[in-house]
Amino acid sequence: MCWYCGSPVAIEEPLGRSLRCDECGKDLRSCRNCRFYLPGSRGDCGESSAEPPVEKESANFCDWFSLDPKYRAATAGQKKDRDKAASAKSAFDDLFT
Repeated sequence: MCWYCGSPVAIEEPLGRSLRCDECGKDLRSCRNCRFYLPGSRGDCGESSAEPPVEKESANFCDWFSLDPKYRAATAGQKKDRDKAASAKSAFDDLFT
């Protein structure tokens, strides 16, 4: 699944750098979709030999990238965060109507 929208990733590895989620358009070959993504560790990466990219949500050329198996099934993704952002935007827009 895409880390952002929760759509399952049906593409076989290796994932190309230019692949994007069909649902939301986010990059699929990014740290957020990697099995080694470990927030809070050095560079947010659990692979000690890797030099992790700074931008975790953008496509990268990391040699250690491997799609996390949990992203093969559909989930809610970041639905809670997206709903919160949509609610805030709606409240802001209501100020001007």
